[in-house]
Amino acid sequence: MFRFVLSFIVLASPAFAGSPIAEILCEPRDRMEQRLSQTFIATRSALGVRSPDQVMEVWTDARGDWALVMRYANGQSCIVAMGEDWMTVVPAS
Repeated sequence: MFRFVLSFIVLASPAFAGSPIAEILCEPRDRMEQRLSQTFIATRSALGVRSPDQVMEVWTDARGDWALVMRYANGQSCIVAMGEDWMTVVPAS
């Protein structure tokens, strides 16, 4: 899932671009959520407030691919990191 997005970023971005993620993977919040949930079949697994204007979200799919999405108060969301083999860790009692 996210491997496809990552390969698209690499192929679609010019070699001189400083941050292809910021240039390509920022969209209005509703569109980002729709793309992640419907196109990539991912679900929001976790979230946390980073500041009054920023919320970080982790989106995962059934294979363990994940994306870290920063949601901003202005309505934009950006994928800031992505990877594989997401694992939920349960603290020992």
